[in-house]
Amino acid sequence: MRKNNFIGKRLAKMDAPEKINGQAAYINDITVPNMLYGKIKRSEHTHAIIKNIDISQASKLPGVKAILTRETNPAPDFRLGFIQDNPPIKHDKVRQFRDEVAAFAATDPEIAAAACALIKVDYEPLPGVFDPIAAAQEDAPLIHEFDFRGNPIKNNTLPVRWQISDGDLEFYRRKSKYIVSGTYKTGWAHHCCLGTTGIIAEFDYQKNLKVQMPTQIPFLVQNDLNKLLNALGLKNKNTRVISPTIGGAFGNKLDTHCYEYIAVMLAFMAGRAVKIMFDREEEFIGMAPRQPTIIKMTQGCDENGLLTFREAEAILDNGAYTSWGATVPSVMYVPMTSLYRVPAVDFKATCVYTNNIFSQAFRGYGNPQATFAIESSMDELALKAGIDPLEMRLLNANRADETTPMGLKVSSCGLKECIETVKEKLDWDKPRPQNRGVGLACLTHVGGGARIYKSDGHGMILKMDDFGKVSIMTGAVEIGQGSETSIAQTVSEIIGIMPDDITVIRHDTAICPWDVGTHASRQMFLSCKAAIRCASEAKAKILEFAATFMEDEIRKRNRKNENFADDLLPLLHDAANLTIDQRRIYLKDYPERTDYAVTIDTILRRGHFQGGKSGEMVITHAFYEPDTEMMHPKTSKGNISETYAFATHGVEVEIDPETGKVDIINFVAAHDIGKAINPMIVEGQIYGGVMQGVGYALMEEMLLDKGKILNPDFLDYKIPTMMDTFPLDIAMIETLDPHGPFGAKGIGEVGIIPVAPAIANAIADAVGIRLRDLPFTCEKVLSAVKNKAE
Repeated sequence: MRKNNFIGKRLAKMDAPEKINGQAAYINDITVPNMLYGKIKRSEHTHAIIKNIDISQASKLPGVKAILTRETNPAPDFRLGFIQDNPPIKHDKVRQFRDEVAAFAATDPEIAAAACALIKVDYEPLPGVFDPIAAAQEDAPLIHEFDFRGNPIKNNTLPVRWQISDGDLEFYRRKSKYIVSGTYKTGWAHHCCLGTTGIIAEFDYQKNLKVQMPTQIPFLVQNDLNKLLNALGLKNKNTRVISPTIGGAFGNKLDTHCYEYIAVMLAFMAGRAVKIMFDREEEFIGMAPRQPTIIKMTQGCDENGLLTFREAEAILDNGAYTSWGATVPSVMYVPMTSLYRVPAVDFKATCVYTNNIFSQAFRGYGNPQATFAIESSMDELALKAGIDPLEMRLLNANRADETTPMGLKVSSCGLKECIETVKEKLDWDKPRPQNRGVGLACLTHVGGGARIYKSDGHGMILKMDDFGKVSIMTGAVEIGQGSETSIAQTVSEIIGIMPDDITVIRHDTAICPWDVGTHASRQMFLSCKAAIRCASEAKAKILEFAATFMEDEIRKRNRKNENFADDLLPLLHDAANLTIDQRRIYLKDYPERTDYAVTIDTILRRGHFQGGKSGEMVITHAFYEPDTEMMHPKTSKGNISETYAFATHGVEVEIDPETGKVDIINFVAAHDIGKAINPMIVEGQIYGGVMQGVGYALMEEMLLDKGKILNPDFLDYKIPTMMDTFPLDIAMIETLDPHGPFGAKGIGEVGIIPVAPAIANAIADAVGIRLRDLPFTCEKVLSAVKNKAE
């Protein structure tokens, strides 16, 4: 087998230089001629009837060009959201503190903000409900009285069924020697993207729409905004979505949001481009966070420590409207049913409307919440059974070539190796001083796509010019994960050129082919699979040209070479005898015969310029659709991904009994990554995920008081900084998955998933307290330590 030139190599990210040198254009850097600035007036109540909106003073302000309220709304019946329950401009009542009640477009941002301050809204306050358990009661105040069809709503429970079960639960419950139960809570956590979000919306003279906005899903945005165009009376018009450089996403840009529709409506009303740009406080208030959960978990095992059953029930605080947060139970299914070998499982989830801020996708998409409950419970079960928690996980570790209770087909699995690596690197069995402890947690997650749409595919076009340079037009969205670098490594490896020969063109629905979006750790896997197809076809075409033109070129180049031997010339006419490497085409069995080598650009020009014959260009395309299944609508089962990622995190902590501070002494992250296309990028994803997970575990907490966010800035919302880093040992376990590109698996989300339960288990080992409510702030730890002492 030929040694790889670029796969497995630590190449720098292609977008790094322009970001380091300040050349990358983010949404806040972009302006267009004659542009207006938009500003949104938000609700001052969490639940209230809108009695009257007085715009008289605001409308007199010089520079105000468009005012959007319920009275001026050009698309009054338009709704967004998972079940279409969210009007971009609220018309009857407000249901959360951040609700949009009016918007302005003005000639500068200050005038737009002044207009917002001048508007007067009269409200009739209504009782609010902020606890999902209370909201689910029959006598709770209704958040929504009617659905989008006008049918009356009887309660606050979302009309979405989330349930999955497999195996004889009661049989295995009776068979269990040990059973533990516990309730685990997670709160709101914000994405904290370095770049705040925004949009520029403008219409051309044919009333087609162009938007520039950071998004993970440009083609789904196009679809959503085309629906708005229809509501505006612009049928058969189209939307072009262009995404500038994205300054962080993590799921934050996996949906279309009210402010984006508002910008489009303002641009439609004003007849000019409109830009809405959030500051940091607006980012916290206007963008939805991670979904809070309350999970009751029960697990059992036999006398030998083999798991017998897992039963869990989750209540999710949906907030006032539905975004993708209402669908996170679909991903919670994966660990709930398939982390470890469990013969019987049952999981139910209920999403409940409250007057809190609604939630959306966030890295891991429900898996961190579910894994926190599962892996905390696993340690409690191991303690009750008198078994070392690491050994218990080894006993129950997933294996390759098995199908899980959900129907997930595990094509490769390095979980056992991950656990053993953590044991070795963390020196698991070593005695530790007082107030120090170790803990671990494992994960499984989708690693080869995640079919939640009818298509989970990826489109790509490859074009080579006359100089051997390649342009890749891809539907992939680059959010910092390095997919364009992986694409370039793949294409250069397959064709035999250099990564520097490749330009990746992305983020434009008018140029690039369709892709469902960058989410679910899918982008590298699917885009590289498409790249392999495109590059393989391109290489075959080049070698066809070479079989036609190589002899002529070799003879010309060796006219004055008296030592040239022409005995190999007949071999040149069979493409199977030829290969490409380092931009050179040559006989693959005679690489030392440099006199038989021709540069790739020479052959490309010969194929293009064929005299009287019609020339040809090398242009290929591919649409890679993974061989996966939608979840069954009744059973919720199905093989939703082509492969699955596994990992184990181990951590050593020290607890200060006087302050409750948790210090991480050592951290090991062992990941089954299939194959590292670029080890540096893999490490970067794991580093970032682990640090984000540490924030989720120890400090990040959105504080709400009756629906109002109290800490919408980085002074009061704490995230890890460089001062919070610690020794982090990353181990990459290569299992060479048979479905992955070069054996690789998706890695984007998995770093965050097991961090919180690993830390919870280490705290329990260090000081004997079991914390079940994230985050583990100093106050919570200190209180638990003192209570234990008493």
